[in-house]
Amino acid sequence: MNKNILITGSAKGIGRATALKFAAEGYTVILNTRKSEDKLQQTLAEVKKLSPSSAAFTADVSDYKQAEALFDFAEEICGGVDILVNNAGVSYVGLFNTMHPHQWQSLMGSNVDSMLNCTHLALPRMIHQKRGCIINISSMWGIAGASCEAVYSASKGAINAFTKALGKELAPSGILVNAIACGAIDTDMNNFMSHEEKAAFSEEIPIGRFGTADEVASLALYLAQENTYMTGQILSLDGGMM
Repeated sequence: MNKNILITGSAKGIGRATALKFAAEGYTVILNTRKSEDKLQQTLAEVKKLSPSSAAFTADVSDYKQAEALFDFAEEICGGVDILVNNAGVSYVGLFNTMHPHQWQSLMGSNVDSMLNCTHLALPRMIHQKRGCIINISSMWGIAGASCEAVYSASKGAINAFTKALGKELAPSGILVNAIACGAIDTDMNNFMSHEEKAAFSEEIPIGRFGTADEVASLALYLAQENTYMTGQILSLDGGMM
């Protein structure tokens, strides 16, 4: 299999860790961000030390036209995308009844539309080659639901259902589709919690700590590099919470 991977939302956090993990294995990595341009360039500099052929492109992949431009760029750089990691996403913490429509529309766009757009654009090449790997970064809240994160939970639930359905649809074409349902991962997304809140939450996790972005990246690498039979699955990486 060709070693070309596109990771959305890869300027920082899980996306950055995944980019570095795959670059260290010799993959050509196409990085992407919507607005964290400085951090994207910092991550690209680190990635290029491991994989000089890698490159970065700024695009809001919740917009289909911008996602198209990203895939055109990937084709120009490395010939196309063999592995897609749909990682781009945002969170929102607060009561649903205090949200405004534009807030949930924006969240669903970032978390769900971005996945649909990029997957749609990745499939022609994968179907033609009769091989490919799609990894969707989800959340345990898409399985269990979280109070004060109702729309975020709904978006991740949509990702999970899409993963299960598309895994069945694409299996005859040799394309594997799986999702990683992350628990509490120590990234910027959870920085809304104070140190005390994080400590209290850690006590609810059977393993007793937050996960790391590198642990998510390691599972993504396994799904892309070692897995040959598992598809349509939601893999919980949550320290035993669910």
